Amino acid sequence: MLRYLPFLLVLALWIYAFIDCLNTPEEEVRGLPKVVWVIIILLFGEVLVGPVAWLVAGKRRHAPAGGSTPSEWHRSHRSRFVAPDDNPEFLDSLKEDKKKDEALLKDWEADLRRREEELRRREDDQDKG
Repeated sequence: MLRYLPFLLVLALWIYAFIDCLNTPEEEVRGLPKVVWVIIILLFGEVLVGPVAWLVAGKRRHAPAGGSTPSEWHRSHRSRFVAPDDNPEFLDSLKEDKKKDEALLKDWEADLRRREEELRRREDDQDKG
């Protein structure tokens, strides 16, 4: 089992560097265009040159600003998530969906009434005839 460990570590580093490169915004990539870094990681992944080069030289690393701890820096720079029940756009979309569903239901009910009336007329015509 231990003989597979180096292969798995190389594979894990290769996958990590590839995904990290793909998820890095273009303005944070150093030295080469992002596409070139992806090609380098893919072509030289087995020998660790590509992933290590990406991790060392490819991505601009941010230091914590103002002496703050890394967790404080990440908290201040992450995107602001708004819960769905606090998001007015989401609530408006729910109201619109509800209106559309009610209109669709009314159309279906009207269509059902029309078909029932047609069936009654046919049955009445057959009984008379």
